Amino acid sequence: MDEAATAQRIERLAEYISRLEDIQGFVVEAFRAVPRHPFIPDVALATPGSPDEAFVIDRGSDPETWWDTVYSRAPIVIQLDDGATDIRARTGDYTSSSSAPSTVAHLLQLLDPEPDDRVLEVGTGTGWTAALLAHLVGPHGSVMSMEIDKAVAEQAAKNLAAVDVQPHLIVGDGAEGCPERAPYDRVHVTCGVRTVPYAWIEQCRPGGVIVAPYCPGFGDDHVLRLVTLRDGTAIGRFPGYASYMMMRSQRPLPYATDDGSGRRHPTQVHPRTIGLAPPGADLAMAAITGLYAHIIREEARFLTYVMDPADPGQWAVAVHQRGYPDHTVYQMGHRALWEEVTDAYFRWVGWGEPGRDRFGMTVTPEGQCVWLDTPDQVLNRG
Repeated sequence: MDEAATAQRIERLAEYISRLEDIQGFVVEAFRAVPRHPFIPDVALATPGSPDEAFVIDRGSDPETWWDTVYSRAPIVIQLDDGATDIRARTGDYTSSSSAPSTVAHLLQLLDPEPDDRVLEVGTGTGWTAALLAHLVGPHGSVMSMEIDKAVAEQAAKNLAAVDVQPHLIVGDGAEGCPERAPYDRVHVTCGVRTVPYAWIEQCRPGGVIVAPYCPGFGDDHVLRLVTLRDGTAIGRFPGYASYMMMRSQRPLPYATDDGSGRRHPTQVHPRTIGLAPPGADLAMAAITGLYAHIIREEARFLTYVMDPADPGQWAVAVHQRGYPDHTVYQMGHRALWEEVTDAYFRWVGWGEPGRDRFGMTVTPEGQCVWLDTPDQVLNRG
């Protein structure tokens, strides 16, 4: 690819970013200054939509498609099953990627780094966002980027060296942060978390900003933007949607095998009422119950699963069979999980169906809590 054609592709991507809602010029200029292609491997997996739409890009055999995809809107997966599965297989758990450019732009906008800031990045990945951050904080700022996967970290270091960008890179668990280089003005997180590690708050200056994908495991995921306070706590809200691969230390355990001891009973609540609930309801149900939930669509059935992450032997599945007016629930373990989530859902309805923007979170040394409208209205069970 000649320089003029490359420059055109970079400019088209920057123009696309400039048309996104609420994206300011400093983010657009970072996309112009830091091209994406040096951070994408020659063989990768483009994921423009559902897993069924994923396709392999190969710079050697089809360079035109590779370049077109790199400068498209698509996320690009660079690792499957923590490296155990070849990327050409296309199937497996996505475990490292270059996120969709629009998502990268929105998180950087929310982070709002300034020149000279000290930034902790959790999840180096390909190294692209570390390079974008380095551009934004300038030569007198500093970026400290952590990656738990050694192979991914080594490749990111090569990618960054190739474009002469030199953030401080560490192989390690980003949940622990890096206290020896604290305090930070910003913490940029590129993996999903269900529990916000207090180390991030502890290592931030008062007034520091933490932006992370909050993935409680219930329906939609969310962007969380926290501001650290002088008393060692942090408070913030959920300004939008984001879906990221989970931090490895917070991945959910698999469901326990059905041993046939479960209980079956009817339910008047359609499984889709819970499984396809709006983001505000998802936040409320996750906070009130502490459960995970996900859906499976089959040709003739719609299923909503719920599980206790602390005890994978406690799970339930609500089933709608197409063509039948009634719905059934099969529950494993002693907890009545379906009743818990439906009770939480109707509590949310009773509050007037508040949207995601009315919820917030407070993080303290003792833990985190989700609240509605104001921090004194904490969501809890009951």
